[in-house]
Amino acid sequence: MCTAATYKTKDFYFGRTLDYDFSYNEEVAITPRNYPFDFNEMGLMNTHYAMIGMAYVVNDYPLYYDAVNEKGLGMAGLNFVGNAYYRENIPNKDNIAQFEFIPWILSQCASVKEAKVLLQKINLTDIQFNDKLPLAQLHWIIADTNEAITVESVREGIKIYDNPVGVLTNNPTFEEQMFQLNNYMHLSPKTPQNLFSDALDLHAYSRGMGAMGLPGDLSSQSRFVRVSFVKMNSISGDSEKESISQFFHILGSVDQQRGCCDVGDGKFETTIYTSCCNAQKGIYYYTTYNNHQITGVNMYHENLDGKQLIRYPLILAEQIKMQN
Repeated sequence: MCTAATYKTKDFYFGRTLDYDFSYNEEVAITPRNYPFDFNEMGLMNTHYAMIGMAYVVNDYPLYYDAVNEKGLGMAGLNFVGNAYYRENIPNKDNIAQFEFIPWILSQCASVKEAKVLLQKINLTDIQFNDKLPLAQLHWIIADTNEAITVESVREGIKIYDNPVGVLTNNPTFEEQMFQLNNYMHLSPKTPQNLFSDALDLHAYSRGMGAMGLPGDLSSQSRFVRVSFVKMNSISGDSEKESISQFFHILGSVDQQRGCCDVGDGKFETTIYTSCCNAQKGIYYYTTYNNHQITGVNMYHENLDGKQLIRYPLILAEQIKMQN
């Protein structure tokens, strides 16, 4: 399971956690402007916006989990098992395989506004990348510095929701996730007042009691509530270090520790990686389960007019700085 979020200080930040019980050996992948995207039904796209993100690279093709393009538009796909529904090709539609969705949007859209126009013509198809990779059941968050939306392909069709919290997890549907926030409108970062009874001398005996009732379990609905609360109340300086530090703390509120989510057969879901991309500067930061040091890759340090995919394997081993 996964959690994605946006954050804005002086710059705009976009990132996510990938929570799962095994890894596909994902890498930070930079797709330059002249890398040819050969879409199944929409043909060859030889030039497009450059992008950087986390991907499973197969036969030199980046299967992006999340990415940001050079215009500052970010997009991430998160598990949506049981709700996601893809179709066969539909005439007069842009028929895009679900694994092509992130490159299709980020290659040609500079903003959420432009993405909304493209989404009016889209049909997400049930074509697999190959016979060894199962069809991923996903929904997506698309965001820029001004707004965010959630896109879901369900039996009723393509649903597009404004996303005012800039957060996405997994099930249930986004509309239901947002509705559940009504149950937590009483939460506050401030010290609570006694509203129980005027006849009782009740008082706060600890700091942080305004957030009593904030879910702490690892379910997708609870993670949505928790990250929404933490993000909407987060305060940090606007320097790069302060901003990315706060972003990692926001997503750290739903970090999954090995042993706490047993999926059977001796396997456990963990936070395989956490990412934070400065969407305006094109710098992709990440940590992994066994490496808490923040590592960064700057796409503008590469030749973005090239044709070859640029790949950075993740640094997985813990980096510890000894002070004495």
